Amino acid sequence: MRPVLPSSPVDRAAAWVRSAPGTHIWLLVIGITSLVIAGASEGLEQFLLHRTSSNIHELNRHPLSSLLISGFWIENPSSFVLYAVLFELVHANVERWLGTWRWLLTVGAAHITATLASQELVLLAIEGHRLPRSMSHVVDIGVSYGLAAAAGLLTYRLPPPWRYLYLAAVVGFFGIPLLSGATFTDIGHAIALILGLAAWALTPDAGAGGAADGDRNATPVRPPPDR
Repeated sequence: MRPVLPSSPVDRAAAWVRSAPGTHIWLLVIGITSLVIAGASEGLEQFLLHRTSSNIHELNRHPLSSLLISGFWIENPSSFVLYAVLFELVHANVERWLGTWRWLLTVGAAHITATLASQELVLLAIEGHRLPRSMSHVVDIGVSYGLAAAAGLLTYRLPPPWRYLYLAAVVGFFGIPLLSGATFTDIGHAIALILGLAAWALTPDAGAGGAADGDRNATPVRPPPDR
């Protein structure tokens, strides 16, 4: 029996949202926090942005909460529409393909790793007197590290030759800033992208390839001799 497809646009939109629940819950929370920032006074806005940052100061004081909370805020609420489009194009497609838990594992690991690595570079630069100590309180929030990791994973969803064109575009987008005065955020993006590309083993294609290899390497079963 063929599955019944949603008929109306509303039903199709609801089915799309249900197919990627993690993406849309995350997007909903970002929408709420963006409204909070948009309606806050300047003093409250600065307090919230710094308190929810995963900068050196907050990582030393509240390591777990700062790593988690920083992924649910964006610094500029006017960017929410752009992020919503990127979430639908990147996160939703990757989550539908991998499943929620594998998508969340990849994106979460990339967000944490890229944040810690980039802030370690900031700390080393401060200790080497290449950056001012005020950088330990820099605003470091956002969802871009997770997006970079998901963008890397999306490479394996596309068929050749589009896969290679897309990969070149993504590597260029995140790689070119590294050649021209890269910031700690640019380095974090590159790390997250590499982690996303390295997560190929979590894709369905990797599992199918492993199963096919297992079938090829299996010992053939001989038929029983005729009696």
